[in-house]
Amino acid sequence: MMEQPLIQIKKLHADAQIPRYMTELAAGMDIHALPQKTTYLQPGERCLIPTGIAMAIPPGFEVQVRPRSGLAIKQGVTLVNTPGTIDADYRGEIQVIMINHGQDVFKISAGDRIAQLIVAPVSQAVIEEVSELSETRRGSGGFGHTGTGAKG
Repeated sequence: MMEQPLIQIKKLHADAQIPRYMTELAAGMDIHALPQKTTYLQPGERCLIPTGIAMAIPPGFEVQVRPRSGLAIKQGVTLVNTPGTIDADYRGEIQVIMINHGQDVFKISAGDRIAQLIVAPVSQAVIEEVSELSETRRGSGGFGHTGTGAKG
């Protein structure tokens, strides 16, 4: 079993809530909104929602910001860049870019659970520029190169 990384959380505002796992085996911890005032996200609109927290992530890890499935299916609300990445050297306020793909206005109030955070290991690659790449059976076949799977 991989060692559990220590994530340090700093409240930037007294009303901020510390993210937490909602069940014993949850992969993601819920993060809470802390807008200065209630925000009304119109259909098709996106906005940046503050959380009132900052964190210190140990080297070799990232924290991914992902949508909450309940918001996605029930209200059509999700995140624009998903998963978003919080790097180990970032110390600013965690903010979440939300978008309303639903048909109704979506209300975001302080304390609402708006996203989930996943802690994941990171490895940085060594980059080497070359003039030729090795050949593979797939080659440069891109999007849809294997077909739809339908016979006929």
